[in-house]
Amino acid sequence: MKRVTRMLPALFALVVATACAAETAPIPQARPTAAPQGQAAVAPVAATTTPSPTPTTTAKIKLGIADITPMGEKTEKVGVGFPIIVTFDRDVKTKDRATVEALLQVESDKPNEGAWRWVSARKIIYRTKAYWKPYQKVLFTARLSELPGNTGGKNVSRRFAVGSQNISLVDTRKHVMKVYRNGKLAKKIPISAGRGGLMRGGVDVYLTTSGTHLTMGKKAVETMTSSWMGVTDPKDPRYYKEEIPWAVRISDSGEYVHQSAGYYQYLGRSNQSHGCVRATPEGAKWFYTIAQRGDVVKITGTKRKLQWNNGWSYWQLSYSQWKKGSALK
Repeated sequence: MKRVTRMLPALFALVVATACAAETAPIPQARPTAAPQGQAAVAPVAATTTPSPTPTTTAKIKLGIADITPMGEKTEKVGVGFPIIVTFDRDVKTKDRATVEALLQVESDKPNEGAWRWVSARKIIYRTKAYWKPYQKVLFTARLSELPGNTGGKNVSRRFAVGSQNISLVDTRKHVMKVYRNGKLAKKIPISAGRGGLMRGGVDVYLTTSGTHLTMGKKAVETMTSSWMGVTDPKDPRYYKEEIPWAVRISDSGEYVHQSAGYYQYLGRSNQSHGCVRATPEGAKWFYTIAQRGDVVKITGTKRKLQWNNGWSYWQLSYSQWKKGSALK
């Protein structure tokens, strides 16, 4: 079966994986450099959602942007839960982070409160208080030319296009996924979730994680193997290597919504997967077709909680918790 180009970047390498893990860990996608050099002229948009206090440091900072996720409006449409992920080309010292963060601006056609959170010395992520409204444009601007001592620093901007509101509710106890598009139920898909029964580090890695996931990318065919748990010998009864159709990734620990590789008798009746959400061929293909990065997938019914830094699972933190990661007071 023909393989297709990977569409998803990953943010974190997690210790605990699931058995649905792909053959290779997700890798950053090659994409254009972070927006045009110099801030482009744009039409007026809604009020800025990030506070901009006067910088207090006079130290020289040499800083540029290495990457921005998602891609721009001409390349993709994103879901209503999407984050803005900015990776700088060098570490930002703790004492300089407030100054840098104050120069990061987010504007949207439909106003929405949001905040930045530093997740490492080079990476900062923007999340809104409530989901973005669908069908609008969002403009990110980094005014790096205003950074004290940032000689030759360039302003960088990128505009995002928000698509339809896709919110999926996965009930692992009733074995069904309900997909709502723009507030209306579009499809009910029989599913089979993680069966449980394999403990690693005190975690049952065969259970699907319960919580608010975001779709991170998709592949028409994904290779999934048992190598994540150290099983690479084809003679081992635990070994598997399968080409799985219509795979939409929802975590860094290897969870997908994908077509069930057979075992259709369990769909809608019991949980038999290694952690992924298995769906019918028709349902999986339909979901793959509509999926945008940043769509919301809420999973309930298991004892395994989704960690906020497992993929793009930032909605696992309350907004007040999220804001604590900001350098701005």
